Amino acid sequence: MNRWPLMPMARRVGTVFLPAIILILVQVIFFPMPPALVIQGVIIGLLGALVAVGMALIYRANRVLNFAQAQLGLVPVVFAATLIVDSGINYYLAVTCGLLSAIVLGSVIEIVIIRRFFRSPRLILTVATIGLSQLLVAFSLFLPTFWDSQPVALVVHVPISFQVSIFPMVFTADDVSGILFSILTLVGIALMLRFTNIGIAVRASAERADRANLLGVPVARLQTVVWAIAAVMSFIAVMLEAGILGLPIGLSLSYTVLLAALSALVLGNFVNLPAITVSAVALGVLQQGVLWDHVNDPEYFNLVLAIVVVLALLFRRMSTSRADNDSTSTWVASDEIRPIPNELRFLRPIRIMRLIAFLAVGIFLLLIPYLFRHDVGNQLKASAVVVFIIITISLVVLTGWSGQISLGQMSFVAFGAAVGAYGTSVWHLDAVLALLLSGVVTAVIAAIISIPTLRLKGIFPAVTTLAFALATTAYLLNANYFSWIPVDRLNRPQLFWFITLDSQASYYYFSLGTLGVIILGVQGIRRSRTGRVLMAIRENERGAQSYGVNVIRAKLLAFTISGFIAGIAGCLYVHLLQGFDMSVYGPDQSILVFTAAVVGGLGSLLGAGLGAVYLLGGQWFLPSAQWQVLASGAGMLLVLMALPGGLGSVVFRLRDRLLRLFAERKGIVVPSLLADSAVENSPDDAVVHSDHSVMTQEDAEAALSNEVLGS
Repeated sequence: MNRWPLMPMARRVGTVFLPAIILILVQVIFFPMPPALVIQGVIIGLLGALVAVGMALIYRANRVLNFAQAQLGLVPVVFAATLIVDSGINYYLAVTCGLLSAIVLGSVIEIVIIRRFFRSPRLILTVATIGLSQLLVAFSLFLPTFWDSQPVALVVHVPISFQVSIFPMVFTADDVSGILFSILTLVGIALMLRFTNIGIAVRASAERADRANLLGVPVARLQTVVWAIAAVMSFIAVMLEAGILGLPIGLSLSYTVLLAALSALVLGNFVNLPAITVSAVALGVLQQGVLWDHVNDPEYFNLVLAIVVVLALLFRRMSTSRADNDSTSTWVASDEIRPIPNELRFLRPIRIMRLIAFLAVGIFLLLIPYLFRHDVGNQLKASAVVVFIIITISLVVLTGWSGQISLGQMSFVAFGAAVGAYGTSVWHLDAVLALLLSGVVTAVIAAIISIPTLRLKGIFPAVTTLAFALATTAYLLNANYFSWIPVDRLNRPQLFWFITLDSQASYYYFSLGTLGVIILGVQGIRRSRTGRVLMAIRENERGAQSYGVNVIRAKLLAFTISGFIAGIAGCLYVHLLQGFDMSVYGPDQSILVFTAAVVGGLGSLLGAGLGAVYLLGGQWFLPSAQWQVLASGAGMLLVLMALPGGLGSVVFRLRDRLLRLFAERKGIVVPSLLADSAVENSPDDAVVHSDHSVMTQEDAEAALSNEVLGS
């Protein structure tokens, strides 16, 4: 007999309300504010709950974090607001058009893009949503231009006259609408999940999509419905916010809203919708308290959100559910580039061709300063390309090797830049010592940032590093809070205390030499046991553990190596620019760098170089921010759908094709090159061995019988 019959109920209630209670206590103790602002916080929190619950629905249906959730509603709201402001259409008719466009947008995105990744690892689909968010931001920037209007901040009020004054706030019909429609939407979602067949099917497909499909559940159609519902919820949230706070056009909407929604998701364990809702409301109240206490520094709330995320992840239990374990995926998109086969590598023609290729690339890189000897600006751009190649190499190590997504890589670069600038301007360090100091300090910081997610699987490093990026911009490297951060113009240090680096050409060669050393070091790590361990945890954490690999230590090592490389890049970059400006290292730049690494290819160092050229080429040659965001988002989606290995894989495929032609002409059998064509041309009853040789079914049976008789 249960002596404490109320304990299970109390435990469930505590799971729902305890995080919210803690957040409210933090607000009351550290950030007190007038009661009117509490009401304002509840309104903002309810709008945030719509975004967070929409993300939770997609997570339950696809087991993926949708980083484009806010942008799903942004595009229809910009459409509706433009109809109202520029076309003079009735408010209610424009909102209806926006609502219908949200349904269509969510459905089309699921059918055209998301469904293409149905069999892909969830990690790949999560990366696709990052590219999708940038694509939708670009559309929201382009949309007003169809009315010959510019993308500016919009305020669209509900056409109802109503005011209530509660010091120091004046509440209008927009605020009342925010409360009313948010609650109605959340209640409607709860009733749908609890009492309708759609809700039951969502839960079933979330647990096991293949099994649900076999049982007759239309999984594909159901996921289309879920994405349409998520788009509608985001539309309602952003539309109501447009009347209360205004509608910021572009990336400014993304990061704080996204991090607040992710915080609520983490506090609600990603699937507990009541806990997510209550936590989002509590975060809204906390946000108003922080803004009231730091009225001149609105970005301070990002630091508070980052702390909430870190603490929530530290106390989060490891999931043991079958769905979560199945959705913990490998980084299949970063296909490992295979070397030239041993049968061909040591042949004289191949060795000569490799030598010619290396010499051609090396001579071209060395001649760049002379090609631009009359253009100092292009010499500086060449040095910037070298620096960003180093940054993308750090992502190859972290994401391509170990499968840990970083959405805050430029923040690690920023710490390397700040430390390097301090070392040369205050301690007057040599250039090499400054690089080493920046690398070591940033490696320690990266290791610390990785701690909350080391024992967790899946996408959690992306959440932590995004929070770190926002906290870095708002506080950690804010010169208003820390006086040690250099703000004056920097003089470039000397190399070995006697070689000056003042000219752009000399600094280019210094950066190029640093890149060469890093490439040699990274290749050495890749060939060592450390590299094999990192690749193993990327492919299969459980399998690696069964062979005695310490997964936590391996992840920590991946962050440490990546941070060291990023810190060196930061030191190079700050002295290239000869000044520290935090806007250069913002969260938007971290997203762009990650996008460039994916587009270039996370499976090879060549991909890192192509990604850096893609990123900087877009920034230098595309005419506006709209086109830059469009190129990055569309580029990522196209690569993930058509070229999973990135642009670098195209080069290696061409190399393998040429090697195959050479081997066929010389009559050399190279199984690793000929296996694919052999399998395609083999008869239907062919058997392919692990060494890529091919035999018919009769030959296989004969070989098996001979083996049995011989034993």
